[in-house]
Amino acid sequence: MAATSAETNRSHVFTVGLTGGIASGKTAVSDRFAALGVPVIDTDIIAREVVEPGRPVLAEVIAAFGDGIVDDQSRLRRRELRKIIFSDPDKQDLLESILHPAIRIETRKRVDAVATPYCLVVIPLLAESGAFEWLDRVLVVDVPEEVQIKRLVERDDVDEAQARASLAAQASRETRLRIADDVIDNGGDIEALDSAVAKLHEKYMEAARFG
Repeated sequence: MAATSAETNRSHVFTVGLTGGIASGKTAVSDRFAALGVPVIDTDIIAREVVEPGRPVLAEVIAAFGDGIVDDQSRLRRRELRKIIFSDPDKQDLLESILHPAIRIETRKRVDAVATPYCLVVIPLLAESGAFEWLDRVLVVDVPEEVQIKRLVERDDVDEAQARASLAAQASRETRLRIADDVIDNGGDIEALDSAVAKLHEKYMEAARFG
C-alpha cells in the first residue's frame, strides 16, 4: 500500500498509482480519468521513449548488449533484445538495472510538472517492482483470472495455455490486492466502470484538497 502523505512528507502533487494484471482493463480506467481532466502518466510509454534513438539510456543498453540490438537507423530491435533476456535471467536483471532508474526519474519529473489537484501514474508492474514508494494511493484494477484469460484469448489471438502463461509471468492477483488502497472491479458493464471512476475521482479530489 502507498505511504500516507504524512509518512512521505509529500512535496509533489497528490499522485495515484494505477496498476492491474494483464487484460484487466487499465487503459479503460485511465482513459476515463483522463476524460475527467486528470493528467495520466504512463510508464509503459516512458519506457519506450527513454530508448529512442539518441537517448543516453539507449547508448547504455547498446554498450551492455551490443550493436545487434539496434537497426541501421539506431532504433531498438525489441524482438532481438527479448530473445537475449528471455534466455538469460542475469541479462534481464542487467536490462532492468539500466531502464528502471531512468523510467522512475522521468516519471517523477512529469509528476512534478503537473499543475492539477492530482495525477494518475500507470505502472503495470508496480506489484513486481516494489518501487515508487512516494505514491499517495495505489489503485488496482481487478478482474477474476478467468476473465483475464478470456480477454487475452480474444484480444491477442492466443490459446488458453498461452494466456495462462502470461498470467503466471506476473504477480498474482492476491499480491496486487495486498498493495491496493483502492480497487476497481472491472468485471462488470461500462456503466458500472463509469460510476466507479467518477466516485474515485471525487475521493481523490477531496484527498488532494485536504491531504
